[in-house]
Amino acid sequence: MPATPELISPRSARVSAARRLAKRNFRGKEHLFLAEGPQAVREAAGHRVDGAPALVELFATVEAAERYADIVGEAHAVGARVHLADEAVIADISTTVTPQGLVGICRFLDTPFHAILESRPRLVAVLAHVRDPGNAGTVLRCADAAGAEAVVFTDASVDLYNPKAVRASVGSLFHLPVAVGVPVEQAVAGLKDVGVRVLAADGAGDDDLDDALDKGTMGGPTAWVFGNEAWGLPEETRALADAVVRVPIHGTAESLNLATAAAVCLYASARAQRAFGGCRAVTPS
Repeated sequence: MPATPELISPRSARVSAARRLAKRNFRGKEHLFLAEGPQAVREAAGHRVDGAPALVELFATVEAAERYADIVGEAHAVGARVHLADEAVIADISTTVTPQGLVGICRFLDTPFHAILESRPRLVAVLAHVRDPGNAGTVLRCADAAGAEAVVFTDASVDLYNPKAVRASVGSLFHLPVAVGVPVEQAVAGLKDVGVRVLAADGAGDDDLDDALDKGTMGGPTAWVFGNEAWGLPEETRALADAVVRVPIHGTAESLNLATAAAVCLYASARAQRAFGGCRAVTPS
């Protein structure tokens, strides 16, 4: 590998093609997206999409290539095109204020919704009206951490491959199936059809999460529907759910932000499902 950058001009064809992926219409046309930073690139290098490596191309500064030589080696090993690039080039491709020196180009990796249903998931996060990409990526990360088997981005939510959403997921979008563009009515109906109880998370919900846990009603397969942080879930979406549940506020805070509320709800279900008698406590026959 040369010790000097091979890409030094932000106007080069390769750099221009990568930079365009910051825009949704170009991502949709190419079925490619940007993954920035060592964690995301490492996950991409180890992930496969329909048998092919998720990572197809990597841009790295000389310093980053030396610091993360293992990641660059993995990129070479899976056949990704690796370019040493000037810092100005990385800054031009990156969508962050302080780039970390690694920017990957990855294949779309979303899963068809029917495939998620066929897997009979026991814990699912449904992003019904989540417009902020940072919130969306963080909820995806929370779902991954809580052990959810799937995440659904409805057609009213932000693009999964928005660079800010990808960064906020910190690699979690490579860990579990994610369906995109599913109408919320279809998502709820499909999940109910495979035996998943659908709970809408809303601060004005009639049911209290603590009470539900005390009653022992949270141990079965569950999907949580999350809405917009500013205005919550529309009435028509709440009406689709089996119950509308609020996270209790025991202190004097006005509310919880979306990602925090999502983490509380998902972990409550995860714990209930792992308790005696929960759906994860029963050994499959």
